[in-house]
Amino acid sequence: MPKGTIQNRLLPAITFIILIILWELVTKVADLPVWLLPAPSDIVKSLVGRNDMFMHTWVTFYETILGFLLAILIGVPLAVLVNSSPLISNTIYPLILITQSIPKVAFAPILLIWVGYGIVPKIIIAFLVAFFPVVIDTATGLNSPSPELINLARQLNASKIQIYTKIRFPSALPHFFSGLKVAITLSVIGAVIGEFVGSDVGLGYIVIMATSQFKTPLSFAAMLLLALMGIVLFFVIALIEKLSIPWYGRGE
Repeated sequence: MPKGTIQNRLLPAITFIILIILWELVTKVADLPVWLLPAPSDIVKSLVGRNDMFMHTWVTFYETILGFLLAILIGVPLAVLVNSSPLISNTIYPLILITQSIPKVAFAPILLIWVGYGIVPKIIIAFLVAFFPVVIDTATGLNSPSPELINLARQLNASKIQIYTKIRFPSALPHFFSGLKVAITLSVIGAVIGEFVGSDVGLGYIVIMATSQFKTPLSFAAMLLLALMGIVLFFVIALIEKLSIPWYGRGE
């Protein structure tokens, strides 16, 4: 492994460890109450004996993945429609912007009225949050091939399907994966927003419940698990990207 690569990986880890040590020292030296700012050791202790945390983590993970997959299943075909016709693009884009501009926290209570409690509103919120980057980045990628290349393909009697499968889709992959990496982290946020509004299970519920009872270490622990979930999912998408388009970024 190149020396520069090792340094690039060690530096963030060392910085993180130093910050954790400083956090621990500040809370102990300043004698801050646990309910105000818990030390990292207090956060770890809050997880000891809580066998239900795996279940809460799994529920949030499940909601996140379903919302993310739904964003792909709907977002990619919609991006193709947007790219295929200026008329469709001018019609759909304003609607997409409107849905993105609506605060999801404000929309979540309405979903509870429409579909009730349970997992469905959380999945919908995760989908709505992740939907925008998938559509926009995929549409941008589909539009990235040069007009000269598209005209050349047409002069060679390539069909519209062939232009998409041979030119537009391969060119769109880097943009597509960039959108996915943003969308997967936003899906975690969307699932938690849904749990904040109405839920009795999930890491978002743990944060609300623990905060209301001044169990700040447990609240921090739930947020730590959410952060780890987002990081792991991000790197899973990055790994899939590397395996799918190994040629991309080699010159960087």
